[in-house]
Amino acid sequence: MLWIAALFGIFLLGIPISFSLGITTLIGLAGAGLPMEVLVQRMFTGVDNFAFVAIPLFILAGNLMAVGGISKRITDFSEALVGHWPGGLGMVAIVASMIFAAVTGSAIAATAAIGALLISEMISKGYSKAYAASLVATAGSIGPIIPPSIPLVVYGVIVGSSIAKLFMGGIIPGILMGVFLMIANWMISKRRGYVGRETKSSSAELRKGLKDAILALLMPVIIIGGIVGGIFTPTESASIAVAYSLFLGTIVYRELSWKDITKAFIEAAITTGIILTVLMTASLFIWFMTVKMIPQSITQSLLQVVTSKWGALMVMNIILLIAGTFIDTTSALTIFVPLFLPLVKTFGIDLIHFGVMVAVNLTIGMCTPPLGVCLFVSCEIAGTTLREMFRDLVFMLVPLLILLLLITYVPGVVTWLPNFLGL
Repeated sequence: MLWIAALFGIFLLGIPISFSLGITTLIGLAGAGLPMEVLVQRMFTGVDNFAFVAIPLFILAGNLMAVGGISKRITDFSEALVGHWPGGLGMVAIVASMIFAAVTGSAIAATAAIGALLISEMISKGYSKAYAASLVATAGSIGPIIPPSIPLVVYGVIVGSSIAKLFMGGIIPGILMGVFLMIANWMISKRRGYVGRETKSSSAELRKGLKDAILALLMPVIIIGGIVGGIFTPTESASIAVAYSLFLGTIVYRELSWKDITKAFIEAAITTGIILTVLMTASLFIWFMTVKMIPQSITQSLLQVVTSKWGALMVMNIILLIAGTFIDTTSALTIFVPLFLPLVKTFGIDLIHFGVMVAVNLTIGMCTPPLGVCLFVSCEIAGTTLREMFRDLVFMLVPLLILLLLITYVPGVVTWLPNFLGL
């Protein structure tokens, strides 16, 4: 436990989490008298996994879609569907984020793309800057839950679970996240007088919106259908997503220039480098924890105070929610999943259920101060501050926390669909 405390002590000094993991493990290796060659070996083998190929490809696909005209068509279609409801633009932001999640799987990409299109318009229609930014940030958090999902890919590799089952397990919780946020937006909008468009979209407008967005909407159908049908693996689906994004952006919509493509590739490379650096040092950290029997020791300590499966789930939820506010998603996954895995197995918790629960926890952290990355994106677009957002942000986080409790204590919300599909 002292070694784990040292890790967080180094992290609190402001040292990036990847270096904190590496430094802590290096100190542990030296103290244990283990050869330093292990450092390089474990870091290399930690990322030597074919499933990780999906990470840069899904990131690249998301970048291409954000600038290739797809986000605008998704937003226009969402506006035709729900723009006339109370809080219409808020509803549009949520629905568009749900669709965008099924296209990119990235919370940051969804927040940036949808925010750039809708936040200024929401403000011009009377929405407060704080509310517009809070709504878009929390709606963007749906990205890593609805497949494809990078956190679920990382989790699946760590625990050895089927990524296809994890993807299917995230569909219902992701949809419910959107529904719960829409209910909250409806209640707040009724009280504050945030109205939608004056008239309901005509059949012609709906058909036009669907026609313009249909090719973008086919993306999740192709990916999920291909995985379920056994046509390609989740990893291979990422390359399909990139090819389809390039096809739509360059051939169909013709809004993707060579400059945009170059920028998308560079940003994907930078983001991938950051994630893989964390995964390399985290794999070393996980290996050393296993050698020192630290997860088993923590499990034995928790078993002295936690006597039931439901109590264990609650304790893990609390720890993950706190961790998610300070640590990025990939780092939190690689640190806490191996720590909790013996406890999960002790109480017979389903690994698919646990994986989606962890992902929801950590995505809530992406829109929670002080380090919620989605908040920083939406703040910048809206021209507001975290301090000003706090009150409205709480209203939007409550439905997400209620959903987390539902997922935690009703496992069927996660496991029903993959079991029904026979995965």
